[in-house]
Amino acid sequence: MPQTILIILMILAALATLTVLARGIFIMARGKDVGGVQSNKMMSYRVAFQGLAIVIIIVLFLVNRHG
Repeated sequence: MPQTILIILMILAALATLTVLARGIFIMARGKDVGGVQSNKMMSYRVAFQGLAIVIIIVLFLVNRHG
């Protein structure tokens, strides 16, 4: 059961990463973010979601190793 929850959370984190990445690319492609404020915010969110996904994967490995 905890493995299923972790897998669902991992998928959600990966989808969030993909969504933020696509939004960041769209913002850059429009060319209206001259100062790069929105692009930097999207990059920070992407890195955070990627980190979250990695942490979830590590926890999933640890649960499978000891379970």
